[in-house]
Amino acid sequence: MPDKMIENNQVTIMGQVASGFAFSHEVFGEGFYMVEVLVQRLSSSYDRIPLMISERLIDVTQDYTGEYISVSGQFRSYNRHEEQKNRLILSVFVREVSFVDEEPDGSRTNSILLDGYICKEPVYRKTPLGREIADLLLAVNRPYGKSDYIPCICWGRNARFAAGFEVGEHIQILGRIQSRDYVKKISETETQKRTAYEVSVSKLECLDLAASD
Repeated sequence: MPDKMIENNQVTIMGQVASGFAFSHEVFGEGFYMVEVLVQRLSSSYDRIPLMISERLIDVTQDYTGEYISVSGQFRSYNRHEEQKNRLILSVFVREVSFVDEEPDGSRTNSILLDGYICKEPVYRKTPLGREIADLLLAVNRPYGKSDYIPCICWGRNARFAAGFEVGEHIQILGRIQSRDYVKKISETETQKRTAYEVSVSKLECLDLAASD
């Protein structure tokens, strides 16, 4: 894969393995498996992050639940068709993995750099307490004409800045991956608990503006 296509989507996650391996799919005889990792926040709560990992990187027949690992890779998306519509599925595609001896410091356990393009008009809003929020959807290019679509959330000053972005603008984001539980209404009588994933933005830059300076 060209280096540039790796550089525009870089993730580092350190955390505690929280599940066994579940088979996902196979490509050219190489099996890929899903496993979940608990990643500590500074607030002492945790994000539950899904990893997609090759059987060539780790022994997927073993149960590593409770052990601490460090991974690097990319945040990827794909559409899964369910309930007559597509649902965006997100996970960290692992390129490197190693075990660590103890629980990592929450300040350096979760980082992501994305370089992509605004593909949906930003949604700016305020909470009942007056906190400013902006939701972005970033298209990050992958080789062979593919793209990953990554939801991002901005706060405060970043939210005000992001609210002015237009579709097609070239953006670079630094932040962390976070998980968020919500309840999905399936029918009048049925609900389902689900988890959404997004990038919580700490820094962002419009590269179109930087290029024009």
